[in-house]
Amino acid sequence: MAAAGGAAGESSATKAKRLKVAVIHPDLGIGGAERLIVDAACQLAAHGHDVHVFTSHHDKNRCFEETVSGLFPVIVYGDFLPRHVFYRFHAVCAYLRCLFVALCVLLGWPSFDVIVVDQVSVVIPLLKLKPSSKIVFYCHFPDLLLAQHTTMLRRLYRKPIDMVEEATTGMADLILVNSKFTAATFARTFLGLHARGIEPAVLCPAVSVEQFHEPRAYKLNFLSINRFERKKNLDLAISAFSLLRSVASTLPSGDALQEVTLTVAGGYDMRLKENVEYLEELKRLAETKGVSGQVKFVTSCSTSERNELLSNCLCVLYTPKDEHFGIVPLEAMAAYKPVIACNSGGPVETVMNGVTGFLCDPSPTEFSEAMLKLVNDRDLAVRMGKQARDHVVQKFSTKTFGDLLNSYVLNAHHERME
Repeated sequence: MAAAGGAAGESSATKAKRLKVAVIHPDLGIGGAERLIVDAACQLAAHGHDVHVFTSHHDKNRCFEETVSGLFPVIVYGDFLPRHVFYRFHAVCAYLRCLFVALCVLLGWPSFDVIVVDQVSVVIPLLKLKPSSKIVFYCHFPDLLLAQHTTMLRRLYRKPIDMVEEATTGMADLILVNSKFTAATFARTFLGLHARGIEPAVLCPAVSVEQFHEPRAYKLNFLSINRFERKKNLDLAISAFSLLRSVASTLPSGDALQEVTLTVAGGYDMRLKENVEYLEELKRLAETKGVSGQVKFVTSCSTSERNELLSNCLCVLYTPKDEHFGIVPLEAMAAYKPVIACNSGGPVETVMNGVTGFLCDPSPTEFSEAMLKLVNDRDLAVRMGKQARDHVVQKFSTKTFGDLLNSYVLNAHHERME
């Protein structure tokens, strides 16, 4: 009888751990934030939870494959609402779109045990109207630090938005951030929350290592993967590549350097003015530097195309400065490729300098010097690539990510039950 009772207790506990989880994300396109939220939904579903993803935009022709696989439903509300007003008021429009999504979830769906809110905290007070739900907010980076405050008018425009961001973020039952770098920035930025003892927990993004296989060759091609946005500093990759080729005639490896190419790939959305303008700027820069014939641009590649690009490169260049985390270095290292990244932000926590890649100042000179080391010593690239793969498997696998996220979600739910 005791054994039967114990078994029944275990069954009940297991059943209680199956939660109804909602995930709210602004725009389910292709990017690092989207990759994280898709991984989160996949891992929560894999842990047995009933997961629903809600968003204001989901283009089935431009999305991660998992969002159309049927593993979890993706429900779209408010795609008819504007993303901007004459290319202005992006923040207000994003808030309105997310508020509409949250309102639809609030009125049209039964209560969820846990609601994971991503990026936009303004929806939290609305969702708190259902006290049966615990709110977990994932903060990739304080939005007020990403926005421009360059003019008096912009400062007046942003002031209430910034105040709302801090106030609503503090209303979450649990706050998660993507790196120690972001956690430190969070504390320095939201001084009121810090004074109240509200501190975020760190949940680093992860990568599915199983999708990457050891390459048969390390070709003389450098690869940059990032969204076509100016803050991603993609011109650094082109300038460093140009500088690398300019030394070809002065070195014994000159002939090999003439064969080196650069591929600039990443998320590209024709609806976004900056994406369109920046791609043209980069093409003009390549022409000005005299390397347009050796630089290839690839827009919005699929996961399989991205993996092929990773397999066929010598090394990945990751150019953003003070990046909050950066999923691309993890993907590159999982694909057995070393990474050259800026010595700041998230890459400092993921790339082991001199072991799995190089951390450099964000200058064409330092990047090109690191690139030259790998061109001159292909065996070094292979050794670093293998060490990089082992590093990601040990510390940044989706299993590690999923287990930690699941524990956070369960703890948040249990606090409500208590």
